[in-house]
Amino acid sequence: QVQLKESGGGLVQAGGSLRLACAASGRAFSMYHIGWFRQAPGKEREFVAAISEWSGITTYYADSVKGRFTIYRDNNRSTVYLQMNDLKPEDTAVYSCAALASGTYSRDYEYDYWGQGTQVTVSS
Repeated sequence: QVQLKESGGGLVQAGGSLRLACAASGRAFSMYHIGWFRQAPGKEREFVAAISEWSGITTYYADSVKGRFTIYRDNNRSTVYLQMNDLKPEDTAVYSCAALASGTYSRDYEYDYWGQGTQVTVSS
């Protein structure tokens, strides 16, 4: 069992930056791939970024955030971070992290554990 908790959301102006954190408790955190998803009001949840298990050597990004967002992990702290730069109003959403034992990174229904989410609001 893995429990996940997001933090770091908030209100920021367009062009600004935020760093989200996904802190895990429970065992074997390093064995899970971790993904970030977001859901804006009235829209479906969408994939944002993911990082592979253990060393996190492989990362994946949605086209909409490539070059602006960076995902990385610190297994010593059982935490995955999402650095978000050059934020745009269309990035406004609730951001959630999730843990995946195996499967396709971009498919939210394949993830095993979810956090409750953190709100990110980008003003124009």
